[in-house]
Amino acid sequence: MADEEKEEQESLNDSVQVSEQVSDEELAHIMAQYDKGSSTRHFHGVPKVVMRWLCIAFTVFVLAINLGAVYIPFTGINIFRLMLPPQVHRASFVGLVVLYSFLLYPANRKNNVKVNYIPWYDFAFAVIGLAAFFYYALRFETIALQRMMFTQMDFIVAVIGIAILFIACYRILGLPLLCVVGTFLAYAYFGRWIPGRFGHAGYRVHRIFTFLFYTDEGVIGTPIGVASSFIFMFMLFGAFLQKTGIGLFFIDIANAIAGRATGGPAKVAVIASALEGMVSGSSVANTVSSGSFTIPLMKRLGYDKDFAGAVEAAASTGGQIMPPTMGAAAFLMAEITGIPFSQIALAALIPAILYFSCVFASIHFQAKKIGLRPMPPDEIPKFLPLMLKKGHMLLGLVAIAFFLFLGYTPTRAALFATLVSIGLSMIRKDTRMTPRAFFDALELAAKNTISIGVACAMAGMIVGVVVLTGLGLTFANSMISLAEGINSETFRLFAVLFFSMISSLVLGLGVPTTAKYVILATVTAPILVRLGVPLIAAHLFVLFFGTDADITPPVGLASYAASAISRGNPLRTSVIATKLAAAGYIIPYFFAFNPAMLFVDATPLRIVQLTIFGFIGIVAVAAGLSGYFFGPMRIYERILAFPAGLLLIDPGLITKVIGIAILAAIIVMQILRRRHNKNSGSGPLAA
Repeated sequence: MADEEKEEQESLNDSVQVSEQVSDEELAHIMAQYDKGSSTRHFHGVPKVVMRWLCIAFTVFVLAINLGAVYIPFTGINIFRLMLPPQVHRASFVGLVVLYSFLLYPANRKNNVKVNYIPWYDFAFAVIGLAAFFYYALRFETIALQRMMFTQMDFIVAVIGIAILFIACYRILGLPLLCVVGTFLAYAYFGRWIPGRFGHAGYRVHRIFTFLFYTDEGVIGTPIGVASSFIFMFMLFGAFLQKTGIGLFFIDIANAIAGRATGGPAKVAVIASALEGMVSGSSVANTVSSGSFTIPLMKRLGYDKDFAGAVEAAASTGGQIMPPTMGAAAFLMAEITGIPFSQIALAALIPAILYFSCVFASIHFQAKKIGLRPMPPDEIPKFLPLMLKKGHMLLGLVAIAFFLFLGYTPTRAALFATLVSIGLSMIRKDTRMTPRAFFDALELAAKNTISIGVACAMAGMIVGVVVLTGLGLTFANSMISLAEGINSETFRLFAVLFFSMISSLVLGLGVPTTAKYVILATVTAPILVRLGVPLIAAHLFVLFFGTDADITPPVGLASYAASAISRGNPLRTSVIATKLAAAGYIIPYFFAFNPAMLFVDATPLRIVQLTIFGFIGIVAVAAGLSGYFFGPMRIYERILAFPAGLLLIDPGLITKVIGIAILAAIIVMQILRRRHNKNSGSGPLAA
């Protein structure tokens, strides 16, 4: 009878597991809904082969203009050399991005269902958009000699090019970024009718469009320069890693590390998403790819569906700030600030550790609180055999960190790391990259680059408007004026940081990470620098909050994507994810006031001290938010735990002593209550 009950329970578990699994079609629908850049047309047969080789050709061309030449391997013979001026390089890249936008992305989902279908008007948009940007690329020298004296033909081409870019943006990235850029363009034109300090002389349409289209402060500005070089090379690196099967390996290794722990599935989600986020560079893509495995597993083992989705969303979002590769925005930061990428990655190390520590601790306390069990032993792979089988693939990530910290440019570091990853895949048969997988990676790199290219081109126009109108200086003066009535310099800086946080979260709603960082780096970060915040701290501050926007209600796209997989409530998932990622809303304030956390003017002893006390403080914050420490917490303990954690993170000696005293008192109360409950025979939830 016991055997029959056991078999019945196992059958029930299997049926629950199957019912919780998300099909490939559902995942594709979720990606299309919350990450429009993944909703491409479907091709079969000859059209599929043609589009495949067109994408490969795009990758080869962009790789060639980045490297300056293409060589025959092992011979040193040049096939051809492409030493292009930066403006020609960028304009030709945007032209190809526009071309592929209309070939790959449908105008609506109905067209996406049709196989091998591209309407005539999309061909027209593709060719006209390509022609507009190649008009500039081919006539670059002539236009440069005109010294901003543009002809009527130049103006018409600029209007056409920007208009088609707007259409491509709507298809791939949706309405939010389109509205933001449109607002900035309207501001440039209607400035004369705007009252107060934000008013300006206003610019004619001719001036606006030619400035944004033909100068380095517009469409072909710094963002697209970074997208066509650094970001593209890392997309290529990520595509090759993906084709080696490293995504599944990340999940397996996370299972091996954390599967046996309390609340194992959720901790697996954190580790896997942190690893995968370094490669994907997209909160939504990371949420869907790793969440398709982790969320159903969490639900099967007893996690609430909203909590399961929130864990994945919070962890996936943090992947964009996780060294050594971080997300695409980090490369933009290196170019905009002039700070080496290796220094940015190092600076983000402690904040990233504290971020994931907060998520990890929150999960642990929640699992203890509701009594969740670890994963079944038969579902947990053994760590050593797994590492012996596929562990060598992790050396690809080690290689990119190694080359970056040796001082190689991000472009060269990504190239060499890609070559290392390909070589490493050949070591074992089960990871070996076949010729088909090699070309699949080239195709995937092209597709992944298109959406980022469009986002950066649109973001460039925001930068152009800010430069043209002086909006950045005006906005900075206004923000500082709001805080002038505060006598304390510390509280004045805190007020400006708070306003910057709100603007970063609002501007980041529904906008891709690369574009939102450009907006914030142009408008918000200079304000913090003027108030004495170090350059790297100011830019990491806005990057953190821009990234947090992916989980912050009411429009946290990563949270919404996770809730679609978990079949939970999107708003509740977003709220829980915000609690889990509390460190992401706290830590930026501390490194803005104390940049030693970013390795700025800090001794090794100081770094160790900040890390240890920061970790303890974050654990205290997580306990206060979850309501569980060594046992269930009373309300006054939760209220005390939160400020105790903040005081421990603060660099001051007195604040640390106070924080330690409060936390010690909470621990003593918890231990005494636990002993009392044990001796009296009360349950673990006795108050």
